[in-house]
Amino acid sequence: MPAKPAGDQELVGICMTEVCRKAGLTNTGNLVQRDLKFLADSIDSKTGVLISVSTIKRLLNGQFSRLPQVATLDALAQFLDYPGWQQFKRAQNPADTVARKDSAGRDYPAEPPRASASPRKKAASARVLLLMGLLILATLGLFAVIKIHRPGLANIEKARFSVVKVTSNDLPNTVVFRYNIDSVTADSFFIQQSWDINRRVRIYKKSYTLTDIYYEPGYHNAKLIANNQVIKTLPVSIPTDRWFFFVKDKLPKSKPSYLFTAKGIKDGALQLTPADLAEARIDTRQENVYELVYFPSAFGSSSDNFDFSFRIKMTPLGNVACPYIMPEIFCQQNFMYFISTLKGCASELKTQFGDTYLNGKTNDLSALGSDVRTWQNMEVSVKDKHVSIRINGVEALSSVYRQSCGSITGLGFISNGLCAVDSVNLRTTDGKSIYRNDFE
Repeated sequence: MPAKPAGDQELVGICMTEVCRKAGLTNTGNLVQRDLKFLADSIDSKTGVLISVSTIKRLLNGQFSRLPQVATLDALAQFLDYPGWQQFKRAQNPADTVARKDSAGRDYPAEPPRASASPRKKAASARVLLLMGLLILATLGLFAVIKIHRPGLANIEKARFSVVKVTSNDLPNTVVFRYNIDSVTADSFFIQQSWDINRRVRIYKKSYTLTDIYYEPGYHNAKLIANNQVIKTLPVSIPTDRWFFFVKDKLPKSKPSYLFTAKGIKDGALQLTPADLAEARIDTRQENVYELVYFPSAFGSSSDNFDFSFRIKMTPLGNVACPYIMPEIFCQQNFMYFISTLKGCASELKTQFGDTYLNGKTNDLSALGSDVRTWQNMEVSVKDKHVSIRINGVEALSSVYRQSCGSITGLGFISNGLCAVDSVNLRTTDGKSIYRNDFE
């Protein structure tokens, strides 16, 4: 007996598994927010369709009662090198179709052979088939009319997009977006305040202003989107000109808790203390993300050629099984970071430089592992898009990327515990100092 064809919900699950595997994410049940964001970016980069992180998460978990939009399904199939969702379905259920085509070029479903019928029954069947044929032709004609009149994407060059900050560098910071999309032909429009698809707001014609709040400092790229395609991009820089500290949980759209009262420098190191968290009433019983970031008004140095060295350790909070640190060099575009954790947690390691993303589940990144609970000397060197990471004088990773990330815009140390950094030295590859601090 032939296998029963896979249903639509099952096909979505198969498709998502293949999408993750192609992106290098094999353990689909253990993806974190940054993995989901990387997956969304990968699909966007190849297909030009932005799928939200929350949608990807729902599809991975099978949490949907109705099929997603056709554009979403087509994008997932195209990421797997199929022309569209229907072609992906046929590839999964090859026995469910035959070679015969209808007038629209589509496969008819396979039919079992039928027993011969009497002339009267044959005539009745012919009339039924004729009526069905006329109905199909009428339906196809209606769909053709709808498709012809459905607006595509046009006149994007006529879009207008600008932004003004309410304050120079306060946090939170409200910004005012001015836009005009009246002359642009599209089905839907959005403004997205940064790389995070969760920070997307729908906008409409005949309306020209949107205010939004930035809760985190940094160099953000706001996007004007039409039909899931980015048509305009604006930089929104919110500098700190000092080291800034905040805490976040892992939920999408979560707002940070600022540690305004933290002194930052203590005992010759840049660090947060349990007293800082207690004063800010941070619940340390849950696993939070603690960030120490520095965004000057301008670095102006290329992210394709630099040396960045620092000495760091972290203090775990609670019963965290895999304490980690994530040093990051913030840039105008894309990401530059790596994660270091205990050797026994090497499967959780990740790194990204430009368009090169490596996951410890599908790559051996164990050399990036270290006992982050004790002082570690680390160095990141980039020369002409060639990356070298050294830990305690030993090279832990050598990699390359193709797409430039633009200028360096900031530095950061991110962890699920309390980081302490007792020196930072950022310089050009020819030795010119960009930023240095020994925190004395």
